[in-house]
Amino acid sequence: MKLMFASDIHGSLPAAERVISLFEQSGAQWLVILGDVLNHGPRNPVPQGYAPAQVAEKLNHYAEKIIAVRGNCDSEVDQMLLSFPITAPWQQVLLESGRLFLTHGHLFSPDNLPPLATGDVLVYGHTHIPVAEKRDGLCYFNPGSVTFPKGGFAPSYGLLEADRLSVIALNDQQVIAQVNINP
Repeated sequence: MKLMFASDIHGSLPAAERVISLFEQSGAQWLVILGDVLNHGPRNPVPQGYAPAQVAEKLNHYAEKIIAVRGNCDSEVDQMLLSFPITAPWQQVLLESGRLFLTHGHLFSPDNLPPLATGDVLVYGHTHIPVAEKRDGLCYFNPGSVTFPKGGFAPSYGLLEADRLSVIALNDQQVIAQVNINP
């Protein structure tokens, strides 16, 4: 199974179009969106190409291939524009060796873990900072933000291919961080 991850689009049409283009090229079966899809949020500036309704329209073409969770900037009004569900605070994807616990990161995070077993992966967004690491028997994976990267990082997205999670720069496709789920 191959998955693509995007987080914190925040209504940026150019970022959403780039994500969709990369998703089409990636061969991934699913696009996992980790919240903050349409709204820029009160702490962020208005992003370049801010067009929430157009972002929704573009993403809706891929509704049957999207798994999404609700971010702290997502609302029921946003759901009215989207053809795929975004109101779940978390989702789980089962793998042969464990599970991916998908969340935005404002409710569950590395500092506030849900019940996880050794070998599970916490997949989250919210911080806009890429992470791909193992600690204490768990994997932590954050694909960064496609719109508002922080920490000096480039806009980025994530891929799960076989047992490898990678954070990849949106524009030049350079690998920013990588971790193998299994030893």
